[in-house]
Amino acid sequence: MAASGVHPKQVHELRSFSDYFEPLLTFVASLPVEEKVIIVAHSISGIGLSIAMERFPEKISAGVFAAATMPGPDFSYKTIAQKYSKASMSSSMDTQYIFGNGPDNPPTAVLLGPNFLASNYYRFSSPENLALATLLLRPFPVYSKPAAQNEIVITKERFGSVSRIFIVCDEENDDVQRWMIENNPPEEVKVISGSDHMVMFSKPQDLCSCLREIGDKYY
Repeated sequence: MAASGVHPKQVHELRSFSDYFEPLLTFVASLPVEEKVIIVAHSISGIGLSIAMERFPEKISAGVFAAATMPGPDFSYKTIAQKYSKASMSSSMDTQYIFGNGPDNPPTAVLLGPNFLASNYYRFSSPENLALATLLLRPFPVYSKPAAQNEIVITKERFGSVSRIFIVCDEENDDVQRWMIENNPPEEVKVISGSDHMVMFSKPQDLCSCLREIGDKYY
C-alpha cells in the first residue's frame, strides 16, 4: 500500500482511501481483459479489496478476507470502524497518534507501538517477526471525516457479484470477526485454529493450505 513498506510516499500525502490503496487498484486496473485474479486481504486491507471488487468485479475471481475488514452493500465501513474501536482499541498502550491537522482535530495517522503489537497482534507469532515488525512498521492513515468514509460505496450489483471467503483467526478477536460474518455473510468461512491476527506468521502452513484450497475452487 502507499506509504507502507518501501513505498516512497509519506502518510501525510495520502488524502483518501483510494490514495492509500492506489498500488492495489492500479495493479487490478492493469490486468488484461481476459485475466482474473484472487485477491487476499489482511486486516485493514479488506477495505482496499472491497473497493477493488466494486470497481473491477470482472477482474476478480474471489476476494479472501483474512481477519480483514469486510464492509458490504448494507454494512458500512463506518459501522465496522466503530465496532473495532470499542473492541480492540480500548487500550492503545504505546500506540502513537499523529495529528496532521493540529491537536484540536482528530488524528490523521497512527503508529502501533511494540507493546500493543505484542499484546494484540503477535501473541502467537515468533519474537523475530515481532522484532522485524517494530523496525519496519510505518504510520498508517486514519480517515475519520465523513467524506473519506463515504468514499467506500459498495453495491450488490458489482461488489456482490464477486465470491467472498472469510478466514477467521480464532485467537484474535473472534467476536468482531463473527459479527462481520453475521452482518455480511460471505460464500464461505474458513477457520485457522491457534492463529493470532498475523496469521501469515503464526500459522503460515495452515494459511498456505487454506489458500491452495481456495485457489483450486475459485480460480
